[in-house]
Amino acid sequence: MATNILVTGGAGYIGSHTCKALKAAGFTPVTYDNMVYGHDWAVKWGPLVRGDILSRGSLDEVFAEYKPAAVLHFAAFAYVGESVTDPEKYYRNNVAGSLSLLSAMRKSGCKHIVFSSTCATYGAPERVPLTEDHPTRPMSPYGTTKLMIEQMLKDFEAAYGIGYTALRYFNAAGADPEGLIGEDHDPETHLIPLVIAAGLGRRPQVEIFGTDYPTPDGTAVRDYIHVTDLAEAHILAVQKLLDGGPSATYNLGTGTGNSVREVIRAVEKVSGQPVPVVEGPRRAGDSPGLYADSGAIIRELGWKPRYMDLDAIVETAWRWHQSHVPGKMVCNIRTPG
Repeated sequence: MATNILVTGGAGYIGSHTCKALKAAGFTPVTYDNMVYGHDWAVKWGPLVRGDILSRGSLDEVFAEYKPAAVLHFAAFAYVGESVTDPEKYYRNNVAGSLSLLSAMRKSGCKHIVFSSTCATYGAPERVPLTEDHPTRPMSPYGTTKLMIEQMLKDFEAAYGIGYTALRYFNAAGADPEGLIGEDHDPETHLIPLVIAAGLGRRPQVEIFGTDYPTPDGTAVRDYIHVTDLAEAHILAVQKLLDGGPSATYNLGTGTGNSVREVIRAVEKVSGQPVPVVEGPRRAGDSPGLYADSGAIIRELGWKPRYMDLDAIVETAWRWHQSHVPGKMVCNIRTPG
């Protein structure tokens, strides 16, 4: 009988790709999602339970029925700009919701959690590539909520013995190579899908925010990591915890930065379509360059990203967005209570 893993936010972009990887690794992913941003069609590899992490009753039911050996925690609001204009929403959902989840884990005796954190915990970089010992000074309520949850994990481990791995993502990108699932946000804020949408004629243009950064081509540089590589890191992390490994915090990125103009050129190359561009001023708070040093997770968990080439990442995303039509599928859906 396959081991159950509870995946909060498993109907979302990264969560659904991780559910696929869990299934391939011999686990049964149990998706727990309030479906505010999730999609029915993204849940293909295990049951879907509709519920909110703020609902202790629903969480207690899920833990009692499925008895998960571990939790992969993706459920969060993640729009940086919105977190600035509506911080209450982010502290309630991300922080209070995570406390609710950890309390339910403690009650049920579940002792392992892998947490979806972010490079936004670092804030403005003092140096790049960023290492895990870089000072953490988040510049948005979103980043602050993620850092607060990391502290909660440390405290719950010390007091209650709940082991954790916190994975600080850089820029998740791409889509399932088999085309079964992909990125579908509303609103969309990620660069690669925005550029692809402009190339497909679904948007009038893509805007470049800032062309005078101290980078090779003047545009901001970011670390784009393929979503299936992210998913694989979660499998390694949860297996390490289940095997009795220590708690840890890791960066997840390729260690290579690509500029906005490079992303646009990659989409044009892969698609054969021109991308209309409008240049604008820098956005407040944007850094010239952010990319990861992921040496720790490579050394300690044996993780190795397969998609190191930007064109290859963009190609999977292009195929997904070119063919994707949102829809529904039949899956095993239950609503607690």
